[in-house]
Amino acid sequence: MELCDHSAAELGRKLRSKEISAKEIAGSVLKRIEEKDKQYNAFITLTDELALKQAEEVDKKISQNENLSPLAGIPVAIKDNICTKGIATTCGSKILEGYIPPYSSTAVQNLIDDGALIIGKTNLDQFGMGSSTENSHFGPTKNPHNPEYVPGGSSGGSATAVALGESVLAIGTDTGGSVRMPAAFCGVVGMKPTYGRISRYGVVAYASSLDQVGGFGRNVGDTALVLDSICSYDKNDSTSANLPKPNFYPSLKPDLKNLKIGLPKEYFVEGIDTRIKEKILAAVKLLEENGAEVHEVFLPHTKYAISTYYLIATAEASSNLARFDGVRFGYRAKEDVTDLTTMYEKTRSEGFGKEVIRRIMLGSYVLSAGYYDAYYLKAQKVRALIQHDLESAFEKVDCIITPVTPTLPFKIGEKNEDPLQMYLEDIFTVSLNLAGLPGISLNCGYVNEFPVGFQIIGKAFDETTILNTAYAYEQLHSNNK
Repeated sequence: MELCDHSAAELGRKLRSKEISAKEIAGSVLKRIEEKDKQYNAFITLTDELALKQAEEVDKKISQNENLSPLAGIPVAIKDNICTKGIATTCGSKILEGYIPPYSSTAVQNLIDDGALIIGKTNLDQFGMGSSTENSHFGPTKNPHNPEYVPGGSSGGSATAVALGESVLAIGTDTGGSVRMPAAFCGVVGMKPTYGRISRYGVVAYASSLDQVGGFGRNVGDTALVLDSICSYDKNDSTSANLPKPNFYPSLKPDLKNLKIGLPKEYFVEGIDTRIKEKILAAVKLLEENGAEVHEVFLPHTKYAISTYYLIATAEASSNLARFDGVRFGYRAKEDVTDLTTMYEKTRSEGFGKEVIRRIMLGSYVLSAGYYDAYYLKAQKVRALIQHDLESAFEKVDCIITPVTPTLPFKIGEKNEDPLQMYLEDIFTVSLNLAGLPGISLNCGYVNEFPVGFQIIGKAFDETTILNTAYAYEQLHSNNK
């Protein structure tokens, strides 16, 4: 077993006992990238020199017996829509060609301050717009279990890197399921905390009221470790919640006593793969047999979630992406450009991918005069109803369990000509973003070669409960294999 296949917690223990060095960990991860990434395309940019330099600094501190963060010496991959000082940040798009940020996002800076090794920037659907990581200017990322299939999106590069051992941990962004879905498709753990729990400062905006940074690990404990580092109040982000910094990892305990789990019938409807449904219900039964109580809950406005999400998300995207005009940074069209308007048009049509253009156009239509009240305003009203449904359910239960996706991973290219079918992959994840609630995806078994993920949803700022529930299931599931 190579070092890159060990958990972050185990590597941390070995580092502090001086059994291994941070440089050895970095070397193991970089070797795995060299062996695997040409086939799977998880990374856009590698920062091997930086990672080795950071590893030397950690090893020096260890030799001097300095106190270290639990993440010191642990490789972390960064989704390429999160700013990194001095390292190209492309958002997977041609339009940010050559852009090197002058600052790091707060989440990345927290990781650096904790001694994590920044291993590189991972592939994504352009600007986070997609559910398969096929919409990247740098080519699609491949599913780690079968390279003919998608890894989910938009944080598919981060999930794939962790699953393959190309990184021990990773961070991504989740606007409508973009951490949880690839976690499910790749068989790793992915968590989106409550909106405001992690600073969005330095995250390239897609839909500002929905975007949230999240973490990936190969188990619940590792995911808790990365969240402990990146969760913090930040005065640079007006939506950042001024709350005490959590300690998720030290709080983990597999205690299901008196836990009330909600099971919404609206999430187990016709259209979901019956094999996924069976695996998730088996996971719920395992939790129930070990002390949890299961109650039916009702979320009647769930059927409107996809429509509501795509109206709000595209409207915000059309506004946020107006800044990419070829004037201030990134790609600028030069051929056959005779005036400013033509430069704008050609830059955006050549720089943005097809899916980004589709969403900008839809969002601009939604916000246009005569349609704002009919679409955007109505979507915001339905968003409030979806949020109220979840708040009402949480008056009776501590957490809610649902599927992450209605299907198993699909073949690359299979849904490219049918955007609506692609959008429906998000049907079970978008409600959390609309309501700003935390959710975690973890593996509950396999169907043939592919992992099946299920989702645990929690109350606002109650990540501890869902992490503990996930941790309890993980322990029980591993003991029952």
